[in-house]
Amino acid sequence: MIAFPLMEPARALTSLSDDEALFAATVLEFARREVGPLVRTMDEDALIPEALVRSLFELGLMGIGVEESLGGGGATFFHAVLAVEALSRVDASIGVLVDVQNTLVNAALIRWGSPDQQARWLPRLARDTVGAYALSEAASGSDAFALTTRARETADGYRLDGRKLWITNAHEAGLFIVFATLDPARGYKGITAFLVERGTPGLTIGRKEDKLGIRASSTCEVVLEGCHVPASHVLGEPGRGYKVAIETLNEGRIGIGAQMTGLAQAALDHAVAYVRERRQFGRPLSEFQAVQFQVARAAADLEAARLLVYNAARLRDAGLPFLKEAAMCKLVASETAERVASTAVNLFGANGFVRDSPVEKLYRDAKVGQIYEGTSNLQLQTIARQLLG
Repeated sequence: MIAFPLMEPARALTSLSDDEALFAATVLEFARREVGPLVRTMDEDALIPEALVRSLFELGLMGIGVEESLGGGGATFFHAVLAVEALSRVDASIGVLVDVQNTLVNAALIRWGSPDQQARWLPRLARDTVGAYALSEAASGSDAFALTTRARETADGYRLDGRKLWITNAHEAGLFIVFATLDPARGYKGITAFLVERGTPGLTIGRKEDKLGIRASSTCEVVLEGCHVPASHVLGEPGRGYKVAIETLNEGRIGIGAQMTGLAQAALDHAVAYVRERRQFGRPLSEFQAVQFQVARAAADLEAARLLVYNAARLRDAGLPFLKEAAMCKLVASETAERVASTAVNLFGANGFVRDSPVEKLYRDAKVGQIYEGTSNLQLQTIARQLLG
């Protein structure tokens, strides 16, 4: 079992309201108590126990922004960001499970769902149903709208055919938001979003990927072969799926920024505790200036990343433009997480290079932050376009 040092909250938490600070502390305490003892086993087995997923629902972490009248927490997007950060300080796999649920699936239904769709699915997503966001394909990653999954109109709905790859939460999901094109000749204007329930004939879950990091988080292929979807299951309007995808992913990138910030905080916590304890040449490592400077640099980078994440989330909740800020926070937080985790491994020395070390896993988990929900190059492109027109 991995031991998690109890560190003081980051100073950025002083910018939180009392309610927000209490919420973050409650989630972190839950994560240390319920998730911490399972981290090693989950990583080795590449599986999140069903009982833990139920606990996330029971604590209200799977429906944070869903209205209270629909069974959710009725809280802000910022609260979801705080939850993802806190969970990721213990395990980034649990952080991304909760992130996808709140910032992608729930957020898309809240923004684009009809009253009937919201009444049907949001209570389930808040109570007991995991959601997944099925956009990526073999040839559709950074070029998100190069997808080939087809939607063909039928007498009473649509028939979906295609294969989705890299779908987070697919193993656990009971509801999928599937993106398909009605007319490839129309480009992105043919893309439509569909709500597809698990168990729908023609939808099957394919191979589960054996990943470098965030191994407990399921990443699977989703296969659609003659999958019939009623017209009432279109999310938004036919041909408007690209707007559903773009607007939701912009919010999801803030969630990934929070995940990477939590991971970086964990790496820094472990590094600080280790260098205080580890002695070389008759004194603690923490007394060597070279070590002090590495820790100081990591702490400064982490604080900058956290403030970028919080700023983007605050802008989103205020209804202000946040596209550039979301790209910045995702870019900086993901690159910071990799650097801080690498620094932690270096400071641990040989002890950081073995599986028994907590920082070894953090280093593996950090890499994906620069890849999914928009690579670092895509974030740079977004920032440049916003600045340069």
